[in-house]
Amino acid sequence: MAERSHFDYIIIGNGLAGLQLALKMASDGFFSDKHIALIDPSEKNTNDKTWSFWEKEPSQWADLPYKTWQKAKINTSKTTIDLVLAPYTYKSIRAIDFYNYAKTKLEAQQHFNFIIDKVTTITDTPKTIVKTQQHRYTATHIFDSRVPDDFYNLNNSITINQHFKGIVIKSKTDIFDVDTLTMMDYRLKDGAQTTFTYVLPFSKTEALIEFTYFTEKVVDEAVYDMFIENYIKTYLNINNYEVLESEKGNIPMTTFPFDSYNTKNITKIGTGGGWVKPSTGYSFKHTETKVAKIIENIKASKTPSKHLFKRKYKFYDKVFLKVLKDENHKGEWLFQQFYGKNNIDTMFRFLDEESSFAEELKIMWSLFSWSFIKAFFKTL
Repeated sequence: MAERSHFDYIIIGNGLAGLQLALKMASDGFFSDKHIALIDPSEKNTNDKTWSFWEKEPSQWADLPYKTWQKAKINTSKTTIDLVLAPYTYKSIRAIDFYNYAKTKLEAQQHFNFIIDKVTTITDTPKTIVKTQQHRYTATHIFDSRVPDDFYNLNNSITINQHFKGIVIKSKTDIFDVDTLTMMDYRLKDGAQTTFTYVLPFSKTEALIEFTYFTEKVVDEAVYDMFIENYIKTYLNINNYEVLESEKGNIPMTTFPFDSYNTKNITKIGTGGGWVKPSTGYSFKHTETKVAKIIENIKASKTPSKHLFKRKYKFYDKVFLKVLKDENHKGEWLFQQFYGKNNIDTMFRFLDEESSFAEELKIMWSLFSWSFIKAFFKTL
């Protein structure tokens, strides 16, 4: 429990966004005289998810990846696309490793306070009030990672759920190619929907096997289990294995206007701020970019949420989601075109929202179809 009741900044939620923001503040002398609280009901002492991303070296996360890869492949019902990822490296970080790293760094800073409690209400006033189940705090500015209630109750936007279950297995014999991850394998499907299997090989005998949906409706856990077991036996030819870990998730890929909930005193962050890339569900590097922009804004005496989003990428994502919503069976074709007709630099720069207009034209041309034409004009 914190001894003080007023903070310069309160961060609600010790997930990816909250901890990345706190780490960035801790590394910048500008915040050395600021009092910062992180409030979360969980102590973050379990491995509840895995974050994967690509980046060029060097990286501030150099010591955190559980495994890295230089090659990837996409399997469709028609072809296999082999990808050499250089100059990028694909990386996977276990949540528990990130949590421990962040807590160790932040607990060494006297001006950071971890508060284990649940926020119940926020009152947006010049000295913003945060009420928890046990206490009441005030702050000059709040960074809130909670998803707005309106997303669940008043959501008229395009929303596709990226929902999945993954298990880490250990086989009795060497089976996996440790140098190559499977980004998407469309050979096993749940009907005419966009579903695929994701495989991260950690060693010759261990890998994360994840069955993923890009659909509006979710499924029962037994459905994921059935497809994962089928994939392991049919496509990996493994009959004898041990399950080491499991994880489930549901990531909203949506055009919901999360940024409209930002105010002068409150900035929505993470999933609750719309920081998940709507067309892919990736968040790790997008979080890093948005955190850097927030820090830049604060140091320039600007509203922290100013210019966090680029309008053209919102439009591109909206067109993509419109295709998936109206013609969900087209997902395999879309990703086959995207990964099969563009080079790594073009694709990753586009997904990282760093692309040039010429690169964006190349992407659009690779996806040119009647489905995209219809979605484009419907989005307009």
